[in-house]
Amino acid sequence: MLKNKILSRSSGILTYGITPPKLSLSPDRIGEIAQKQLERVKLLDIDALVVYDIQDESDRTSEERPFPFLPTLDAARYCEQYYAALDLPKIVYRCVAKYSEEELRSWAAGNPGQDRFSVFVGASSGHSTGKLRLPDAYAAVRSIDPQFFLGGVTIPERHTIKSDEHLRVFRKMEDGCVFFISQAVYNVEAAKNFLSDYYFLCRGKGVEMVPILFTLTPCGSLKTLEFMRWLGISVPRWLENELRYSDDILDKSVKLSLEIFQELWQFAMDRQIPIGCNVESVSVRKVEIEASVDMVEKVREIMKKPKE
Repeated sequence: MLKNKILSRSSGILTYGITPPKLSLSPDRIGEIAQKQLERVKLLDIDALVVYDIQDESDRTSEERPFPFLPTLDAARYCEQYYAALDLPKIVYRCVAKYSEEELRSWAAGNPGQDRFSVFVGASSGHSTGKLRLPDAYAAVRSIDPQFFLGGVTIPERHTIKSDEHLRVFRKMEDGCVFFISQAVYNVEAAKNFLSDYYFLCRGKGVEMVPILFTLTPCGSLKTLEFMRWLGISVPRWLENELRYSDDILDKSVKLSLEIFQELWQFAMDRQIPIGCNVESVSVRKVEIEASVDMVEKVREIMKKPKE
């Protein structure tokens, strides 16, 4: 059970991430998409389904967005309407700047007695104006339900620039976060640097580490690669060249992503750092979605291998 794995700070949590359909679609089309997603998810050997809450991030960068931003259905309502019968924990993302404290409290108070899991995301940039700040959002939900399983976002690439990602994670742990999900990882050195600093910080303070789930995302086209870079995903030059000049960019990206996770898994196991994996597709193209589904089993195989 996801609850037990989080509470015991276990390694090996495996999740799959989906994005709700676009708000502009017809009810019939939304139902079709939901059914296809549900059929895929039912076949996966995972610990939880991750449902993203999407926000417009255009204020984070001056670069033009490769794909236009189109609002999606509310993640929580989408789960309730289409996934209520799915016997699997759901980790619902909440972009807290979109909500008032009252709105977030009202949502947190729903379904009393049930285990609830959520990852809170702050504003996309320091220039953003929003209704609610991240620390206030954590405090608001804890006041409603102290047992709510709160998660946070971590961005290992940010550690390369500011060298403080482990401190950000630690502050969120103090705010009540009991697990983290990373942005898509293509820079293994940045991820290892972050993990190392996180490990020694927690050891120095005598605090138990919480699970860090690293996100893997297949890249099936140069347009997807461009979008990933716009999202702030760090792709080292050598790896970008491997993708750009590959005969099959999708197959190459899957292979490289699995190699990255294999390296992170071994690094973490050697130091008893609890890590897991979240697999997603940032693209709506069928081939990339299918590739992400196939990756789930391959990641599970990596995590089942005996320690070298």
